[in-house]
Order: sequence, then C-alpha cells, then structure tokens
Amino acid sequence: MRGLIRRILTWVGAVAVIYLLVVGCIFLAMTRKKDVPAKTILELDLEHEVIEYQPDDPIAKAAGSERLVLHDLTITLERAESDPKVVGLVARIGASKLGVATIQEIRDAIVRFRKKGKFALVFSETFGEFANGTGSYYLATGFDEVWMQPSGDVGIAGLYLESPFLRGVLDKVGVKPRLDHRKEYKNAMNMFTEKSMTPAQREAMTKIGDGIYSQMVRAISESRKLTVEEVRAAIDKGPLLGSEALTARFVDKLGYHDEFYAEAKKRAGQGAQLLYLHKYRERAEPLHKKGPRIALIYGVGGVARGKSSFDPLSGDVSMGSDTVAAGFRAAIADKDVKAILFRVSSPGGSYVASDVVWQEVGRARKAGKPVVVSMGNVAGSGGYFVAMAADKIVAEPGTITGSIGVLGGKMVPSELWEKIGLSFEAVQFGKNAGFFSMNRDYTPEEWARLQAWLDRVYEDFTSKVAQGRKLDKQRVLEIAKGRVWTGEDAKGIGLVDELGGLHTALTLCKQLGQIADAQDVELKTYPHDKGALKAILDKLTHKDPDSSDKEGSAVRMQMQSVDTAQKIIHTARQMGLYGTREVLEMPLLGDGL
Repeated sequence: MRGLIRRILTWVGAVAVIYLLVVGCIFLAMTRKKDVPAKTILELDLEHEVIEYQPDDPIAKAAGSERLVLHDLTITLERAESDPKVVGLVARIGASKLGVATIQEIRDAIVRFRKKGKFALVFSETFGEFANGTGSYYLATGFDEVWMQPSGDVGIAGLYLESPFLRGVLDKVGVKPRLDHRKEYKNAMNMFTEKSMTPAQREAMTKIGDGIYSQMVRAISESRKLTVEEVRAAIDKGPLLGSEALTARFVDKLGYHDEFYAEAKKRAGQGAQLLYLHKYRERAEPLHKKGPRIALIYGVGGVARGKSSFDPLSGDVSMGSDTVAAGFRAAIADKDVKAILFRVSSPGGSYVASDVVWQEVGRARKAGKPVVVSMGNVAGSGGYFVAMAADKIVAEPGTITGSIGVLGGKMVPSELWEKIGLSFEAVQFGKNAGFFSMNRDYTPEEWARLQAWLDRVYEDFTSKVAQGRKLDKQRVLEIAKGRVWTGEDAKGIGLVDELGGLHTALTLCKQLGQIADAQDVELKTYPHDKGALKAILDKLTHKDPDSSDKEGSAVRMQMQSVDTAQKIIHTARQMGLYGTREVLEMPLLGDGL
C-alpha cells in the first residue's frame, strides 16, 4: 500500500514539474523582449486620457491600464529622439480632455522630437465634434502637419471660463454659508456665498484667461506661420468648418485615416513599420535607469492628512502627507540620492497636511539633497505651500499656481431642517462646544475664534513664502491675497523660477546635484512602487510595514469621499456645476488652503 502511495505521489510530482516547465516556457516566450523594427514610426493615441501618475494600488493599475502616464510619454519620446531606428511619429487626437499645462508639456516633447530631424504628423477625425476643441487643436499644432477627415471641423472658438454660483439655491432651500477667507482673491468659497463674480474674482479670472489665451494664440501663430491677427480673426469666426480651416491654414490636408497613414509610411521610406509608443517603451533600452540617482516623489491631488488615496469610482487621487513624507524620508536616508524631483499637481487642501510636506522639503535641503519642484496643471494654495521651500520651482506657462490664502467655515442648514420638520436638541459642556456643529450658526465668540485661526494660517503661509522664495514680506502680501496666477505670470513676480516641465526640472536636478548634463541618471520613485502582484499579496495577507520609516504602501484605496469638501465637489460634478472652474481652483471647506 505504501509503495502504491509512493508511486502516486511520484507521478503527481512529475506531472506538476512538467506542468510548471511548460507554463514557464510559455511565460518566457510571452515575455521575451522583442526588437524594435529597423525603421519605426511611433504611434500615439492622444484620444485617451493622460494622467499624472499611476498610483501604487492594484485596482488603480487595473482601472488605468489604458491611460497614458505623462512622464512615461515624455521620457519615451526623449528616448526615441536619439534612436536611429525611430524615423517619425504619428498621432491621433480629437476630443481629449487635458489640462493646459499637460498640453504644453506633451507639445514641448513633440517639438524636441522634431528638432532631431524626425517627422511628426497628427490626424483628427474632428476637433471636438460640436464641442470645444481648442485644447486638442493647440496640442496638434506641435506637429509638422495637421490632417483632418473631410467631414470634420475645428471646434476652436476661444477660451470660456464659467463659474457656477449656488447662493440663490442655498437661500431657497434654507442653507446658510458661514465662510470666510484671507483675502479678497481667495474666491473658492464664492460658489456658495455669492450670486455673481466679485470684482476681485472677475479681475483674477480675466487675467488668467487672457494669459492662457495669449499663450495659445502665440503658439498657434508660430507653428502655423500665421500672424497673431490672423489667428485671432479665425478663432473669432470659429468653430471652423473643414474647408474653412483648410483655407485659413489651420489644417494642412483633408483626408481619411488610411490616406494619412499611407502618407506617413511614404515619408518614412520603404520597410517602415508602425509601433505603439508604449510597446516601444517596453522594447527599447530604457532611459533614466542607470547613473547617479535622482528621487522622484509625486504629490498629486487634494492635500490630506494620512496616506495618499485612490477612489476607484471617480479615478481621483489625493496627496496624503504620510505617504509623501515617507517618500522624502526614504530619499533623505538613501545615500545614493543626489537630488529630489518633486512633481506637484494639486489644488490644495489641508493646511496641517501641507505643513507636514513643507517640513520634509526643508529637511531634505538641510540634509544636502537639493529639491526641484515640477508643477503640473495646478499647484495652488496647499499645492503651492508644499512647493515653496524647494531650491527651484518649475512650472509650465499655463500652470495655475499661487492662491496664497486660506478659507474656512461651515454650511448651516437650520432653515432647511425647519422647512422639513427636522429638529435637533443638544446639551453642551464648554462655551464653544457647538463650534463645529452644522446645525447652528457661530456665536460672536466662535466667529472671533474662526477669524483668529484664519489670521494665524495666513500669517504663517505668507511668512513661509517670504522665507522660501527670498522675497520681502511686504511684497509677498501684495502678490498673495489668495490670488491665482499663470506659471508665466508667477515667474515674473518671483513665485516660480523657470518655465517648463519635468524635462526642465530634471536638468535643474542635475545641475544642483553636480551631475554632468550629458550623463544619464537613475530616476527612482519614492516611496518605492511595489508592483501590482506584491501590492495584491500584501492586501490579501494584511502585511503592514514595520514602522513609518519603512512605509511601503504608497496609496490606500477609498471607496467614497471622506470629508465635507470632497462630498461637495463630488455633488457639484454630478450636477454638472464643476466644469472649467475646476481648472482654476478646487473649493475646499474646513481646514482648507
């Protein structure tokens, strides 16, 4: 009997070994690195969303598998610039929703690619399809030639910044906004407190809009070899029909998809093959994987205390102070790190959480690790707070930044409760115990405490701006006041050092880290990305780090918003009230920068 059992176990073991060998061979065959064709045309689909970064969360990685990561896109184009096998680039574009700074960063990468003597052609079925296609067209003008389907149109009609105001609705339903701010340009709360723009809000939005619109017009003028007057006249006539766009020289050719690709292959020469950009990235020798080490730390989304989070329902991420601080601590402790590249794309959030990150930036500098901030679409309020202590700050011309101010308060729905017959009773211990209750208004003493808090935060914020940016305090008070600026204007007033994207910021990191400009570097993300498989295993086994210094999980998943501000933003989005305004500044309540 024992012999039979032994033979059965031997047979099962042999089958298992054979099975593992077969699976292993199949896996190796599937994962074996393929070569890049000798004559390659890179192919890029810009109809897909381009995101700032992929959170280190298995659900986020699965949900975002088709989304392009901005840094991967620009680095891959940089790698292709010097690859003799790559002869050109073709892209498809049309109605992708990209922030202005993201557009500028991709556009700059394409222009650098072209400067190496390689062609870049773009095709669009239509720019917008009876929707605003201004951003998509602006991006398209970074290519050599713009093709459009004969039935398509160029939905370019200018820039329209629209703000919703809920005060009238709140009055009707019986909700009283009890909010205050520092100072007059801190207009995020106006959505709830006003029925129209205040003079300060209109002034700031006009300045922002004029700045971004002028940047677009200048870029289109230069790339299409048209005068600024011709571009403005065409836009004022827009949206442009296909034939009108061709006559106005906004597009080069009207043709269909197959004709466009035939032209690209003809230009590349016999034997040219198409290859998706992400496939090229997998096959080509990687860039920024060896050499002196530079740490890359992401600060993306609203600033909050705790770990960074990912909401699988909306795709939103938050900048958790614990996660970002852990990244800085790890980079400081790593003796091989020569400099830190801190990518910030955030509309603000918690003052306390912002201060945590500010402190870590300062610690890194004291430890001899230069810090360069690269700003994305928006780095305002708390997003500027976390950046202001860096050695250098880089922003795109269209980045929304500044907003040096604070707001706070609560919504009081007591009249609404009365209308529907809902009542509350409370017992109180402590004179100001009801300070945080939304079911009653502030007392005079409580309102005075709120004012003291706002004054304290504003004083701290402006003082740290003066310290970090080496500006006179009086000058900071003049340019603060909660006002938002374009990156271009921010550079002029000293809030930003250089204009550009990650490419420019990395160059500055090399300079400050005393690394030769021509030398490649290892760009390593902190906290370390564990990868999808290990992240899943850690979740299943509930594996926790030994200490905060060894924090391994960069992102936690949240199934729903956890504070009042996020709930209001989510509701506004569902109501269709959160459109262009989102580009400028996210409304936040409570502990809000």
